[in-house]
Amino acid sequence: MSRARRARRIAAAAAYGGGGLAGLGAAGYGILFTEAKLARRWIGTPFGKQGPDASGRYGAGPGDPVVMAMLGDSSAVGLGVDDPAQTPGAVIATGLAALSGRPVDLRVVAVVGARSEHLEAQVDRLLEAGPSLDVAVVMVGANDVTNRTKPAVAIRALAEAVRRLRAAGAQVVVGTCPDLGTIEPLAQPLKYLARRWSRELAAAQTIAVVEAGGRTVSLRDLIGAEFASRPHELFSADRFHPSAAGYARCAAALLPSVCDALDVLPWLPEQRPDVRRGEGVDDVAHAAARAAAVAGTEVTGTEVGGAARGPRGRWAVLLRRPWATVPADGARPADAQAAATEAQGPDAHGPDMHGQDAQGPDTDARADGGLTDDASV
Repeated sequence: MSRARRARRIAAAAAYGGGGLAGLGAAGYGILFTEAKLARRWIGTPFGKQGPDASGRYGAGPGDPVVMAMLGDSSAVGLGVDDPAQTPGAVIATGLAALSGRPVDLRVVAVVGARSEHLEAQVDRLLEAGPSLDVAVVMVGANDVTNRTKPAVAIRALAEAVRRLRAAGAQVVVGTCPDLGTIEPLAQPLKYLARRWSRELAAAQTIAVVEAGGRTVSLRDLIGAEFASRPHELFSADRFHPSAAGYARCAAALLPSVCDALDVLPWLPEQRPDVRRGEGVDDVAHAAARAAAVAGTEVTGTEVGGAARGPRGRWAVLLRRPWATVPADGARPADAQAAATEAQGPDAHGPDMHGQDAQGPDTDARADGGLTDDASV
């Protein structure tokens, strides 16, 4: 079964109240439980259970501040760094303030150890603090995998959180479940299964988020092969949470999508899919599967010929946005348009890839290509 079909099944189970995919036998769970205990003992809790509080105002400028929230688990908190300015929320808020020319009020309601089912309480806290909210960034999923939460339960909770945030008038950007197969303390077969489960959950998250009106950015192996090749630099001391440099890379991948959601870069030309970079328009299930295999890929809903849905479901567009250069003084960067055009290539605004023809008949095979790469891991 392709990853797109598995993701669609999880999302469907979430929508209709099912429990998710079938699990392992008792013996298999026994092995994984033992390996998980050893991994937790190896990781430990060197940073405690409270990360740095990055809530506050970032940047300056005229006009009302942009109100931004961070929801989710320890990755959204920034556990593993000492300086609040090094957390992903602070890095995104700083970049957003510089690029928009407006101050950003950051509200961090994420909680260390949170699973998707805990998003309900986080949204409650956020909305109780005040109705004004421009954008919410959600980073969640890793604890759903490590705690063996039923995928459909996790997806249902995430979808409901996105719907509530959208109903409150906020744009929503979700960093999907990272690839836990990159975590050093995990042994085989837990490493392989963690990789498979996390990618399947990430694909199902994308389906649910897009259907609920948000957009996702694939964090896969926490943005790039560098996390696998340079773990001592990009992971913190517990070998599980990112370091300051690791969080900065995650934030740099999320920032362009946050800016686009808020339309704060109007001087840049609209980015259109470039088939040479694996971008395009597809039904959301296949788009989700492809995004789960390529770090930094954004998926958001779109229309084809004026229709939001096609024969295989909701239309979605995949983009790999160039990472924005953040000017120190908050002014519009003079070379921003040139830099974006260069990053996208000379034909960045070439043929639009609407419809199934843009992907070709072998989309299912490409959607599962990531598993082939990991078969020997």
